[in-house]
Order: sequence, then structure tokens, then C-alpha cells
Amino acid sequence: MDLGLKGKNAIVCAASSGIGRACATMLAREGANVVINGRTAETLEEAASDIRAQAPDVTVTTVVGSVVDQPVREALVGAFPQVDILLNNAGGPPPGDFHDWNRDDWIAAVDQNMLSAIELIRLTIDDMAERGFGRIINVTSSAVRVPIPVIGMSNATRAGLTNFVFGLVPQYSSKGVTINNLLPGPFDTGRLRNSKEITKHLTGNAVAGRIGDPEEMGAMCAFLCGQYAGYINGQNILMDGGLYPGSF
Repeated sequence: MDLGLKGKNAIVCAASSGIGRACATMLAREGANVVINGRTAETLEEAASDIRAQAPDVTVTTVVGSVVDQPVREALVGAFPQVDILLNNAGGPPPGDFHDWNRDDWIAAVDQNMLSAIELIRLTIDDMAERGFGRIINVTSSAVRVPIPVIGMSNATRAGLTNFVFGLVPQYSSKGVTINNLLPGPFDTGRLRNSKEITKHLTGNAVAGRIGDPEEMGAMCAFLCGQYAGYINGQNILMDGGLYPGSF
């Protein structure tokens, strides 16, 4: 299936590893040029080299830093003459007990998982609408659907982003711009491997008998960005191996 992504330009945040890297790789393999972001130069360049090896005909650019910082966001948006695809993605705030979180902790979480994504959307969406094509994907969490007690800051900030962006859908859906959220459950990422609290919660009832492969999320991302997904808009697409205990 040709997704029609050849020559498109994509921003992929937090792409040095895990889900972000898988999404960037899949987009590049489908012919999209990508600018990828990460906080550590060495890790980011390793990811870029791997993507270039898999997709030698596309342009892979790197921007080191956190999307919380305005200069990083501006560098991402300025990497291409036009941006066709925006993948918002960021690691979640640390788990813990909400009694221990102060105002600074909350503000940092809002900046990382809500406001930085909104600002990148603000910087790109109107140009997409003027050209009649745009794909915005926000990687949030299955916790948007079923909050996880130990990651309260993530629950709150990602749910806030969800409600904000879905308010934009009626303004842009007739202009060829789609906005969808990907909600990963337990995937084989560093965050899952390195947090015992999250791992226990997410894998204790795994009906699939395994955790997800980031490549599966990358493939879904690429499809949602492609030419056959223009009628999929304003959706929370849950990928959790069947963990969600409901019909809707």
C-alpha cells in the first residue's frame, strides 16, 4: 500500500528511542523527510543514522534539546520550507504520590506534556490548512482512557491536551487537516522497563500475553499520516493489546 507520503515533511518529537523513533522510522521508510528531536546528541544521532540506513532516499535532520524550550520548537518548525506532518511526543512526568508534588512539579508537567504540543500545533496548523493537507498526531497514553494512579501528572496533562486538540478539529477538518491521538498501553520502551510502578500496573493483566512492539505503533502512525486516513479525525486510537475493560 502506497500511503502517499513520498516528499512530505514530518516533525517527530522525542524520536531518539522508543515510540518516537519507531514513528520516525516508519514515516521515513514511506518516503517522508523527517526532522527528529531528542535531548541527548549522541543518542539522537545514532537514531538518525539508523533511519538514514533504512531510508536512504529521504532527508533526516536532527534538533537536539527539549521541546519545552521555544528555540527547539522553532528549529523543528524551521527545518523544512513547509511542515506536512507533526508528531507530538514527550516522555511522561515521574510517577509518585500526588502528596509529594509541588507547584513547580505540576508546571513542569504541563509544559512538557501539554503546552509544548499546543505551541507546535500553533506554529504549523494554519500553514497546513492553507495548503489543504496536514496530519497532526499526539502520542498520549492509555491513561487518558483509564487513569493510572501512580502517574497522576501524566493523567492530567495528557487528558488536557486531548480535550484542547479535539476542540480544534471542527475548525480544520474541512481544510484537509486531521488531528488524532495515539494512546499506547504497555509497549517495550525505556519508560516501561525502567519504572517498576508503571510496569506492574500495565502488565499485571496483559490479555495479549505480551507488551507492544514500538514498530506496531510506528506503522499506525504512518497510516494515520497517509492519504487513506483523511476521514479519520478527532479520534483517540487505543493500542493496548486489549487491556481496556470496556466496549466504548
